[in-house]
Amino acid sequence: MTPNDVRRHGARAVRVRVDPGAVEALRAQLAAEPVRGQRELVAGGETVTVLFDTPRSAADGERTLSAMAVPEPVAAHGPLVEIGVVYAGEDLSEVARQLGTDESGVVRMHTERAWSVGFLGFAPGFAYLRSTEAGPEIARRTSPRVRVPAGAVGLAGEYSAVYPRTSPGGWQLIGRTDAELWSLDRDPPAVLVPGARVRFLAVRERLVVPVVPEQSPAVSPPERGLAVRETGLQSLVEDLGRPGYAAIGVTRSGAADRGALRQANRLVGNPAGAAGIENLGGGLELVAAGEQVVAVTGAYAPLVVEAPDGRRRTVEPGRPFALDDGDLLEVGPVTAGLRVVIAVRGGVDVPPVLGSRSTDTLAHLGPAPIAAGDVLPVGRAPRTAVGETEAVPVAPDGARPTVLDVTPGPDAQLFPDGVWEHLLDAPWEVTPNSDRVGVRLTGVPLGRPEGEVQSQALVPGAIQVPPSGEPVVFGVDHPTTGGYPVLAVVAEHHLDRLAQLPLGSSVRFAARTNCP
Repeated sequence: MTPNDVRRHGARAVRVRVDPGAVEALRAQLAAEPVRGQRELVAGGETVTVLFDTPRSAADGERTLSAMAVPEPVAAHGPLVEIGVVYAGEDLSEVARQLGTDESGVVRMHTERAWSVGFLGFAPGFAYLRSTEAGPEIARRTSPRVRVPAGAVGLAGEYSAVYPRTSPGGWQLIGRTDAELWSLDRDPPAVLVPGARVRFLAVRERLVVPVVPEQSPAVSPPERGLAVRETGLQSLVEDLGRPGYAAIGVTRSGAADRGALRQANRLVGNPAGAAGIENLGGGLELVAAGEQVVAVTGAYAPLVVEAPDGRRRTVEPGRPFALDDGDLLEVGPVTAGLRVVIAVRGGVDVPPVLGSRSTDTLAHLGPAPIAAGDVLPVGRAPRTAVGETEAVPVAPDGARPTVLDVTPGPDAQLFPDGVWEHLLDAPWEVTPNSDRVGVRLTGVPLGRPEGEVQSQALVPGAIQVPPSGEPVVFGVDHPTTGGYPVLAVVAEHHLDRLAQLPLGSSVRFAARTNCP
């Protein structure tokens, strides 16, 4: 059996569509026998997406995958995980109504079936569980909950799942468990991994006596660092992210404007991936604790340094400058672009999480957002010279439409005639509810395919079209999988430009067919 459908998903990914029963078999085969250049695998409802190290590897991989024979479906043979559930969920009676039974009938259905992990996505450790027995599909809630607690057990469509962490969600909740399914103290952090088998057990509610945690000893502020006086709208610690964990629902994250971080680090003599500060809109104020060397890139904002004696001087982006002990760096309001990037020689030396110091705003991984009063530690200075002054790329100023090159997405052929042209011809505006997860656009709604698509892998720059018809362009903190069709993908060379789009600015898309 050959793959049903093999399509590019941006410059470095290839999506393979197969029968749903063959997804795990194909994922396991590719994990055991990787394609040349393969870096990560992300399974979906009826797809396996292969993430490659380079665009050339992806092009070669597309041909290899198109010729590959898909293995026959096999029963899951991973570890068996038993999960005790208190069946007292808020939607238990609604699920019983949908199934034409009573609440005990729902419990029997859920506990008597054998389940296995189909794929992970949406959030770190969120496993979509398939039953080996065919059954009716459970309709999602018409109004998703803003907050679903960790441990909630739910049903939606043909799947069951346990929410490993508190998050929004629209699944029908039938119970809860105290099983710890996600912990950064384990390797891997997720208990439910692709191929694992799951059996649910009905248990009685237990009284848990809270344990008062021991107080942590006071931590002295670092002798060298950057003291935060003001943060502006948002300031985060970011490096180049944490690749390699997409299979367990953790996206790469990292700096939204990767080119700006690399440039700022180059200017202060750091390795390209050293952690810096990403500030939204300006308004950041930092006081040097000890002598520091700093560079600012990304969005344009006026920069002023004030010495302890009150003397003030302006500094320019794109060049390294020194801060003496007690000097205050003021980042004024942004006048072009959106995100200011600040690098300090030695890098921001906060503890890494899963190998990265980046803050993932969707998954709540990494350091907390920077707050006024924080003192950010700075690492040991590298044995390299600071860089020469460089021109900072011109950031979008909102005065004219920003053009983003796009390639057809893996679902482009599903859309009605004329929708691709509509995407390219229409003006779009960046809405205020855009963030690091996605740039949300408004304009004349796009037509959509009939029905929905199964959840599948997402990449930075993927343009999903939700039921509203108004596109969402995913950023660096995107979920690893999503359930809306992907019409287009922003070309890799314009992802940094995407990260700098001012709120309220106008966007145009231009077709780029010669994907590298």
